[in-house]
Amino acid sequence: MYNADLPTRAELPSTKQLLRSTLIALATATVALVTAVLPAEYAIDPTGIGRVLGLTQMGEIKMQLAAEAAQDRAGAETEAPLTEPADAPVVVADARTDEISVTLAPGEGAEVKLTMQEGARTRYEWSVAGGVVNYDLHGDGRGNSTSYQQGRGVPGHSGELEAAFDGNHGWFWRNRGTSDVTVTLRVVGAHTDIRRVI
Repeated sequence: MYNADLPTRAELPSTKQLLRSTLIALATATVALVTAVLPAEYAIDPTGIGRVLGLTQMGEIKMQLAAEAAQDRAGAETEAPLTEPADAPVVVADARTDEISVTLAPGEGAEVKLTMQEGARTRYEWSVAGGVVNYDLHGDGRGNSTSYQQGRGVPGHSGELEAAFDGNHGWFWRNRGTSDVTVTLRVVGAHTDIRRVI
């Protein structure tokens, strides 16, 4: 039993019509790819239309979040030890003591840096009230940069930081939870300055 009659050969599209329809579909897909998909997914915008429509900004955010997630995964898998155990004694001539707290909304990040000379040591302890954070302990200055340690979903950490070179050394924390958290950092040692930079 048939619901419709089979079409006759005259009613079927010709090869030329099928080729034309295929080329139109291919051109439409290419335009959609270049003007919408690439800007929105990968922040690639060769025509500039994606930025006008706000799609490129969306793609930039996606790429940034993907990079952070990859960095978080790499940090959790290859967490590097500090230069010395956390219970090692601190030997500093002029010890300085500081404490700073930062509150992070969901998705927000903050960075706190110490100014240190090469070889200077500072003991640190930080804790999170209200949840956990992802973190990166790193340094930069005078063309140098290094990552000392990273962690994901951490409620706090303590240890000793020995500056690998003159410059800024400190922590970047990001709240990946769904509620506000407060990170409190306490440091004692041979740093000369402490400040929030982000």
